[in-house]
Amino acid sequence: MSVEVLAGTAQRPEFPQLAESKGWSVPGVRILVTGVVLALAAIVLLVLGITLGSSAAGPISLIWVAVLLGISAHLALRGLTPVVAGEARVIQLFGRYRGTVRAPGLHWVNPLARRRKVSVRIRNHETALAKVNDADGNPIEIAAVVVWQVRDTAQALYSVDDFAEFVAIQTETAVRHIASSYPYTSGADGGLSLRDNADEITQRLSDEIAARVRPAGVTIVESRLTRLSYAPEIAQAMLRQQQANAVVGARARIVDGAVGMVQMALQRLQEEDVVELDEERKAAMVSNLLVVLCSEQATQQVVNTGSLYQ
Repeated sequence: MSVEVLAGTAQRPEFPQLAESKGWSVPGVRILVTGVVLALAAIVLLVLGITLGSSAAGPISLIWVAVLLGISAHLALRGLTPVVAGEARVIQLFGRYRGTVRAPGLHWVNPLARRRKVSVRIRNHETALAKVNDADGNPIEIAAVVVWQVRDTAQALYSVDDFAEFVAIQTETAVRHIASSYPYTSGADGGLSLRDNADEITQRLSDEIAARVRPAGVTIVESRLTRLSYAPEIAQAMLRQQQANAVVGARARIVDGAVGMVQMALQRLQEEDVVELDEERKAAMVSNLLVVLCSEQATQQVVNTGSLYQ
């Protein structure tokens, strides 16, 4: 990561963070079958105990056994946790983090534990259109889209309050910071600009967003600018400036080409000894050729029917 990005990122206080670990679980299909069998057995014993009556000791024992089987069935079924592909379950027992279950399928965990669902799918977030002043002080409109994914479920849940909102706010902050750190177009120094160096700017944007959202256990897959333009109040003025620069550049190239053609013409005339010209006639010829080559409109040819010096 570049020093410039690190310098632009706000310093955050250091504090201990949790790291994701594998949570304890067992396959849940067998537990599901066992729980259903226990529930059916509890119902049968309960009905049998009620039918036989409560006067004898036998029926009362059946009822107590049915209650115990019912509690066991409830605990067995309560601990079942289905995990869908692209999601994870964070196990929390009595307020303490006990690991994360990522493997898809039906799992059985501690029935007293709280299981919090976290999506680990790839997501995207598009920032709202923001108006920011670039490094030259010109107001511009900029927006970006960032593709991100939860890397550490423990940090995502316990390091920040709402990791999705955290990513959104930090992305907008990074976009505004990048937009104000570079000019819209390159100046005479030829430095980086938002419009002319899109690949470098998006890479620095990705690095800064990644640094900002790292405490939330989030990794940045990609980020791109989706909107970049001058603000409406200066768009026309900047368009005229760009047109003027384009005209100046085009005229400069035309002049360079015309001078080269004149030099080549004079050199060919001298090498092939077509005609001998003195300095005054060379100057007149150069002037005429430059007028013809650099003129924006078609020139009218004049045929000299006399001598060269008339």
